[in-house]
Amino acid sequence: MAKIAVVDDSSATVSMLTSILQSAGHTVLAYTDAATVEMELKKALPDLILLDIVMPEKNGYEIIRALRRDSHTKDIPVVIVSTKSESTDIIWGKRQGAVDYITKPFTPERVLSCVAIHLKP
Repeated sequence: MAKIAVVDDSSATVSMLTSILQSAGHTVLAYTDAATVEMELKKALPDLILLDIVMPEKNGYEIIRALRRDSHTKDIPVVIVSTKSESTDIIWGKRQGAVDYITKPFTPERVLSCVAIHLKP
C-alpha cells in the first residue's frame, strides 16, 4: 500500500490516525515536531501527507507553503486534518495547496475514503 506521513503535535491524534491507516495496510510515518518536519518529509518522500494546522513552532500553513516551494515535495498531496472547521478555514487551506480537508473529530471511514481518493494510482 502507500507510505503516508502524519504530522500533528497531538500524540493522541497521531496514534489514532496511525491505527486507522495501518489497519488498511498503509505504512505510517509519524511526526510531532513541526520545526523539523519539512526536512524529514523531503528525505522520506511519502505518497501522501496528513497535516494538522494548529501546532507550536510552525503552523500547518507555513509547512504546506514550504513543501509547495520545494521541488522534491511540491507534488506530494497534502490533506489538512484540523479542528479549524469554518468554511473560510477550509477555503484558505486549499488555497495554500492542500488537496482536501478533514475536520476533527473524524471517522475512520472519512480518513480512509479521503486517502483513497488522493493516492496516486
